[in-house]
Amino acid sequence: MLKTILSISGKPGLYKLVSQGKNMLIVESINADKKRMPAHGNEKIIALSDIAMYTDEEEVPLRNVLNSIKTKENGAIASIDTKKASPEEFRTYMAEILPNFDRDRVYVTDIKKLINWYNILISNGITDFEEQKEEEVQEAE
Repeated sequence: MLKTILSISGKPGLYKLVSQGKNMLIVESINADKKRMPAHGNEKIIALSDIAMYTDEEEVPLRNVLNSIKTKENGAIASIDTKKASPEEFRTYMAEILPNFDRDRVYVTDIKKLINWYNILISNGITDFEEQKEEEVQEAE
């Protein structure tokens, strides 16, 4: 599921890949407005399935981190307020979901973005963060 969910640099929120055109992607906002727009090749576009978080030993795929948040919050919206929490509260929250995260390379802004993405996904009914196998993807289509 996370292969079709995109982050576009410079644009807030998350987007779902709808289709591909010549030299661009057609994306739809995951938010309530469901607004469609083109995303061009010169924009930094990354699928959530390609993102990982730094830890002391290795990089952990974003889907594992999202599943940890989901388990901690029992599938509900994150309990931390991203607008009012202090940097130390963000680090403490991150330590609860990923105890060995790299405190030098994972910034507070990264943690805030992670929590905002999680909240967007959960509030829009996207709760399956597991990687699908090729056969499952083809069957779904």
